[in-house]
Amino acid sequence: MIQLTTATHETAAALLARVFLGMLFFLQGYDKVFRVGVKNVIETIHTPLESKGIPNLVSKTGAYFTSYVELICGGLLIIGFIKYYSLYLLGIDVLFAAFAFGIVEPMWDMRHIFPRLLLIIILLLLPSQWDRISVDYLWSLIKFIKSIS
Repeated sequence: MIQLTTATHETAAALLARVFLGMLFFLQGYDKVFRVGVKNVIETIHTPLESKGIPNLVSKTGAYFTSYVELICGGLLIIGFIKYYSLYLLGIDVLFAAFAFGIVEPMWDMRHIFPRLLLIIILLLLPSQWDRISVDYLWSLIKFIKSIS
């Protein structure tokens, strides 16, 4: 029988949180980029933001930024490559979405954004040693082995 240790639980927790968050963002970005289309996303958010005085350039930039950051950084989180940079960009993405929703409707429903924000914060606070099943961890092992050779 396999002995499950605290290190196993830590690794599993980091892996589940990272991959789950990555899937949420990746699938949302995929939908925006390939199914709905960024131009349709812009059309959807442009009118409500414009009515609140937000310039068209801001809504267009935000739509492109959020769509591609969610797609690319979500995918990078799934495989565990450049995790911290991805989390920082996704944090900015969540802040931008919160700003846009807050401008349009100050008492907006946070049920989709708040769990993502919490997972971003948790992943930023977890010790990097816990995230052993990732490209970043493999890369660090390769660099370490080369340094001692």
